Amino acid sequence: MVVLAALGLVAMIQEPIVIVPQPESLKRMEGKFVVDRSTVIVSGAGAEAKAKQLAEFLRPATGFELPIRERAEANAFDVALDAKLTQLGSEGYRLVVEPKRVILRAAEPAGLFYGIQTIRQLLPADVFSATQVRAEWAIPCVEIQDKPRFQWRGLMMDSCRYFMPLDFVKKTLDLLALHKMNVFHWHLTEDQGWRLEIKKYPKLTEVGAWRKHSLVGHYNENRGNPKYAAERHITVVPEIEMPGHAQAAIAAYPELGNTGRQLEVSTMWGVHTHVFNVEETTIKFLQDVLTEVLDIFPSKFIHIGGDECPKDEWKASPRAQARMKELGLKDEHELQSWFVKRMDTFLDQHGRRLIGWDEILEGGLAPGATVMSWRGTQGGIAAAQSGHDVVMSPTSHCYLDFYQSKAPGEPLAIGGFTPLDKVYGFEPVPKELSADRAKHILGAQGNVWTEYIPTPEKFEYMAFPRASALSEVVWTPATGKDLGRFMAGLPVHLKRLDHLRVNYRRLDGPAEAPFGEWKSGEVGETPVVREWPLPEIPGAGEYAVTFSYSGGDHRLDISWAEIVAEGKVVARDEHEGVTGGFDRANVYRFKVPGPLKGAVLRARVRADGGSDSNGGLTLHRL
Repeated sequence: MVVLAALGLVAMIQEPIVIVPQPESLKRMEGKFVVDRSTVIVSGAGAEAKAKQLAEFLRPATGFELPIRERAEANAFDVALDAKLTQLGSEGYRLVVEPKRVILRAAEPAGLFYGIQTIRQLLPADVFSATQVRAEWAIPCVEIQDKPRFQWRGLMMDSCRYFMPLDFVKKTLDLLALHKMNVFHWHLTEDQGWRLEIKKYPKLTEVGAWRKHSLVGHYNENRGNPKYAAERHITVVPEIEMPGHAQAAIAAYPELGNTGRQLEVSTMWGVHTHVFNVEETTIKFLQDVLTEVLDIFPSKFIHIGGDECPKDEWKASPRAQARMKELGLKDEHELQSWFVKRMDTFLDQHGRRLIGWDEILEGGLAPGATVMSWRGTQGGIAAAQSGHDVVMSPTSHCYLDFYQSKAPGEPLAIGGFTPLDKVYGFEPVPKELSADRAKHILGAQGNVWTEYIPTPEKFEYMAFPRASALSEVVWTPATGKDLGRFMAGLPVHLKRLDHLRVNYRRLDGPAEAPFGEWKSGEVGETPVVREWPLPEIPGAGEYAVTFSYSGGDHRLDISWAEIVAEGKVVARDEHEGVTGGFDRANVYRFKVPGPLKGAVLRARVRADGGSDSNGGLTLHRL
């Protein structure tokens, strides 16, 4: 009886299996598969590249160089294509974990890739970190059958308002892959900056990529690497804005505008009246641009924007008015529709498809156009009912640049309010659509506009964990979604993001008590080394200290931080951090070898521009 009770207790305290997004079906079984230095990977024909990816994903944390073989009797990952699994589509997979074997099957390589992401999440969270001291790693025995609900599962990055470095773009692609998202919508041209090098028109980046300054407070070029994304089964969809949001391009080539005046790249956010003119020379210029875009990006869809295009200059331009008469158009909305249709025809002739924001509905939709519905869902409903494909991305649920809490202390955002539970509750298929028309809903995506997001760290803070919630919206069957289950498991998933050094927004809950603080007058412009007594550290592991500004006229700059015990440096993290009107790299991480009492945190800090800075320090275990 005692043995049975003990076994029952073990069953009760089993850690829950948390996979984000939640699979279509998951059955837990008894036992575990152990990964150690004797484990091998068996690769079937056509699965060699995915077997190699599995080995590469596991190597950094485990330190194991798992060999790839044609066959093995036991202790193996068995990765192979199976044409019989066509019912799971091109991205579905079947995963069976047994005590001696992990069997992964899919009809196509994309399915194998997503199965590998699930394997990674079945392992302990520190598999996402650097090399760990473990002799073996355990995977619980499960049976999983999985496939996505939607074919378009996306996130948009705006690199125009603030440029995002290439390494961070790659990190974002890795995070999308982990969440089984497959579209990276890259916003590359704007009034405030043109970010894509076009060889035929070099001034677009020589002039258009640079602005004199950026706004503070409220109101170089990069040809990308689609191959990196393709290896992760992510399609990069570039966006080249037209006919509006064109001031940076017009600043580079004034003949593209309507006034003939020399403009500057805009330093202000918002909607601008300077738009492309409608001359054939401008149409040719933009089609030349698209020709180079097609050479860089192999995606089926090319985004041309089409949103927020004021008609003021066209109304005031004698040439634009004459052009309308030449074309037999009744108003400026039809003129914009004509412009978009020219691009639609051009892209169709090159085997691509045009996608644009829902304003492209105004004046008549181009025959092959797909609509990205952002001003609510009505544009998407209208497009689907007329037989056009749609990606849902309404501001109400999918704008991840909006505030995620109404609590004081949230960093500056553009406005709005989109909390985590609201994102999770989004339903991309409107009830107004019949089953036949609902098939035109390709999926959904989150948008991260960067007017108030100047750094990668702030981007991550705004995107995650809301993008994690959105991944279930677009992957998990509607019947499988459960906010309570998602929120209960989210702390486990956030440990993975901790190990990946993602600066996500921490969940709301009881506020962590700071263990130390700095006050106005204590830190000035001259760097000083400060010490704060640390709480007791219970054991070995990874810990993080966050410097959090709470008020004053001056931010705090941090050069390095270290943990000191008995006069010796136990752990150190040296990088430049900032906390103030915005936070950048203000979290310092430490690997602590064992329990510590009486330790202190030592850091080199300065207040920028004065000494009126206040804030606190918190400690948490990763």
